[in-house]
Amino acid sequence: MAKEMDPDLYNLRHSCSHVLAQAVGNLWPDTKISIGPPIDYGSYYDFQFKEPITDEDFKKIEKEMRSIINKGQKFEEEKMSSDDSIKFWKKMKQPFKVELVEDLKKDGETEVTHYKNIDSKGAETFVDLCAGGHKDDVKEIPADGFKIMSLAGAYWRGDEKNQQLTRIYVAVFPSKEELTQHLVMVEEAKKRDHRKLGKELGLFTFSDMVGPGLPLWTPKGTVICDELEKLAKEMEDKDDYVRVRTPHIAKGKLYEQTGHLAHYKEAMFPPMEIDGEETYYLKPMNCPHHHEIFASQPRSYRDLPIRMAEYGHCYRYEDSGALFGLMRVRSLSMNDAHMYCTEEQFEDEFMAVTKMYLKYFEIFGIDKYKMRFSLHGKDGLGEKYVNEPELWVKTEEMVRKVMKKSGCEFEEVPDEAAFYGPKIDIEVWSAIGREFSIATNQIDFDVPRKMGLKYTDKDGSEKTPLCIHRAPLGTHERTIGFLIEHFAGLFPLWLAPVQMGIIPVAEPHAKYAQDVVQKLKSQGLRPQYMDPADSLGKRIREGEKQKYPYLLVLGEKEVSGNSVAVRDVKTKEQAEVPLDEFIKRAVEDVRSRSL
Repeated sequence: MAKEMDPDLYNLRHSCSHVLAQAVGNLWPDTKISIGPPIDYGSYYDFQFKEPITDEDFKKIEKEMRSIINKGQKFEEEKMSSDDSIKFWKKMKQPFKVELVEDLKKDGETEVTHYKNIDSKGAETFVDLCAGGHKDDVKEIPADGFKIMSLAGAYWRGDEKNQQLTRIYVAVFPSKEELTQHLVMVEEAKKRDHRKLGKELGLFTFSDMVGPGLPLWTPKGTVICDELEKLAKEMEDKDDYVRVRTPHIAKGKLYEQTGHLAHYKEAMFPPMEIDGEETYYLKPMNCPHHHEIFASQPRSYRDLPIRMAEYGHCYRYEDSGALFGLMRVRSLSMNDAHMYCTEEQFEDEFMAVTKMYLKYFEIFGIDKYKMRFSLHGKDGLGEKYVNEPELWVKTEEMVRKVMKKSGCEFEEVPDEAAFYGPKIDIEVWSAIGREFSIATNQIDFDVPRKMGLKYTDKDGSEKTPLCIHRAPLGTHERTIGFLIEHFAGLFPLWLAPVQMGIIPVAEPHAKYAQDVVQKLKSQGLRPQYMDPADSLGKRIREGEKQKYPYLLVLGEKEVSGNSVAVRDVKTKEQAEVPLDEFIKRAVEDVRSRSL
């Protein structure tokens, strides 16, 4: 995001956040200011207003911002001791700035920087606590290159125990043209929002009675889940995976032994006491259970690799403020597998998973993706990461070697590994450019040792296998959320909950239409009969609104010719086709998972 941004763009957006804060202060002098960093499309600033503001205030704020920009102001850096800075912000009655400087002082900072805005007459018009990164003059911000986008609530420092502030988001671009392109994309994103389309298409729902972050899949949504699971099973069968099933809960001692309680407890649901003595947890991931299956019988080098797969249901205690539709939930179905292999087998196994990713991208029409090679951070050894520096270096080099050999582009990212080993995280972009983290491929050199997993090698010695954790489809929830937005709800035929709407023109054509429905069903297709009680136009509009890939309109001509008038909802093309030919084509498209 901002830290990866082009420096000029970063400075532009950072400068605009200062102008936003200055404009708000001019309009509402009693406002308390906090922080305002650049983000991937602009910047935001968090305020504490005496009286709430609304969207209707946006134009007024933008007008004041343009006035500031047109008059011009230079940014001037001022070094100040921490103590003097604290006194300054107390005098300005800005408690959030006071707290920030006090914390910097506790961390050993004896000096901080303020940035003052100086107008053409040399007068100071605004000052902020800031580490820098600005344009020389606010006149370099295009007056037609920004737009206030939205308001949101935000807790001070992200802690729900603190005051709730008002966050103002502003889009900032180097030109009016780039801003316009962004606004067009934003409007398209609103149309494709998986929460909006999920409701309109009846795919999933949430219930206050069930709880936040716990999606309920409707019959239509369940079709998509089932088709994805079917795809995963087919792919895994080809690569000789074996399937297992595990329970939703386990004793706390299991997660103590794996290290999850030490490194992952905050993301786990609170413990349950069962039988008056044992502590159980809802499982946050499947791997500890799979390790127990591996350990349940003697293993030989001849058995390896073992590729153990499960569509296991897991639970993560996400903060309520972080929940977001299907993208961040508390109940999730993991497309999970664990490969137990020797060190010599690692390269082939890791490479095979990478190729599996690429095959999924081809099936879904994903042509833009990024692979992030997440490394450990040396400062986190013993706390955030397993304290095995030599093994970290060794396994990271193993992954690096495979990724270079695969030919896939990747970037190395420090301090983002799993606690037990390095990993590859896959980020993809939907058709409208929205970024998603959708899959992962991880190497685990630690937990198999803690669990006492062993296999007998050729020389009769006992060795610990490596474990590869992989989830190429991530979770049903996030993957389906991505696909809804990627396809704008108009899924390819194989994935569509309803594949074709069957529309008799009038009552006399109803029997033929019902016969067509039965023939389609007999071939494993998913048709929806649309009763002629409603007008023809209304039913066609409803079929398009529900994004059925095909609408089959059946009138006298089709009845007599044993044919169907096919309307392709995506292309708007129409053609009359013999019924048997349409069924043959549809079955083949589903079989081949054609886009």
